[in-house]
Amino acid sequence: MKKIQYILVTCLLILTACEPEIPMLTSGLDSTYAVVRMRALRLHPEFDGERYEWSMPDMNGNDSIVATTRDYLFVSACSGVYRLKFRIIDNDNPFTHNMVITVWDEDVAYSRYIAHVYDYCPAPGQFVGEMPRYEDGDTEESMRAKVEECISGTQDDLISLGGFGGYVTFGFDHSVVNVQDSLDFKILGNAFYASSNPNASNPNSGGSAEPGIVMVSIDSNGNGIPDDEWYELAGSEHAHSTTTYNYEITYYRTPTGHVPTPRPNSGVTDTTYIAWIDNQGTTGYIERNAFHTQDYFPQWLSDITLTFKGTRLPDNAVDVQGNGAYYVFTSYEWGYADNHANNASVVQNGFDIDWAVDSTGRKVHLPCIDFVRVYTAVNQQCGRVGEVSTEICRAEDLHIEVY
Repeated sequence: MKKIQYILVTCLLILTACEPEIPMLTSGLDSTYAVVRMRALRLHPEFDGERYEWSMPDMNGNDSIVATTRDYLFVSACSGVYRLKFRIIDNDNPFTHNMVITVWDEDVAYSRYIAHVYDYCPAPGQFVGEMPRYEDGDTEESMRAKVEECISGTQDDLISLGGFGGYVTFGFDHSVVNVQDSLDFKILGNAFYASSNPNASNPNSGGSAEPGIVMVSIDSNGNGIPDDEWYELAGSEHAHSTTTYNYEITYYRTPTGHVPTPRPNSGVTDTTYIAWIDNQGTTGYIERNAFHTQDYFPQWLSDITLTFKGTRLPDNAVDVQGNGAYYVFTSYEWGYADNHANNASVVQNGFDIDWAVDSTGRKVHLPCIDFVRVYTAVNQQCGRVGEVSTEICRAEDLHIEVY
């Protein structure tokens, strides 16, 4: 009998050992986290359901909903301890999970200024190849490095983005946090106000303003490069009927053997220099002037054509005398780079991440951003003064103290 019992026990042990191991279910969320301030913490629950809620205590200790998406990006500009609650609202599988997030100060103080330029692709323009200077043998990478040297930190050397669509993409050494009811960063260029101004009632609206639209992006996939969705920061002209959405323009490299067509006594040496066509059925030229004699098409690129897409702002330059000799470039109210003088108020040169809209114009909430892109937003030729071209020299995170 003992032998039979032994055999039965052995068989049971063998059967038990052969059973597949049942994996333990996990929510994908921990109970405690530690993160450095101004660094995003990406939270992804493994469970799904009908609806989701993320909440944190408000100033009165009451739960305040901060997101209703499945995934949540937590980021804070300040160190401290934060309590976060996640709920799945589902009749069949409700779920609640509480987390404590400790936010530490960084070991090395963050910089307030640009830390890295990711790419630089100007449209043709009179300052392209001069700011920064192109030299034989330069490549996309060497020009990117030159641009990074120009606008990183407080170097403050201007770079030009050329005509409509030309852009630069940069970032800081941290995520820029979207602080509620606050401007989050500012961008400086070379706009200035003129003493001769056709709008006498508003002396800070004219001079030399070459507005650039600002785009922002979150490093959602965490790979450190700007390949995620972009959002436009909607400035004062965004909802105006004169603003053109989904505008597209293609520039053509000037062919070898091109014969210039000057405009006599105007300072314009070639009115048919670089041809362009847009998706509105309009054609035109980037004209060449006597003040800038280098090639206006980016010489480090091998492309025959360059195409850019974006939102086009209405023309902002006024031909004061009516003969193409003197233009006043009027400023828009707010929300654009190189649009107001650098010594203007932060309200005029600052940007709020809460202005972000998606490609359909729908307002979106971004808790922070990792990448900034600026592009020339006006397509206007202004006689001997040249094309409207956005220039920038610096950007600053307004939540980092100046030392």
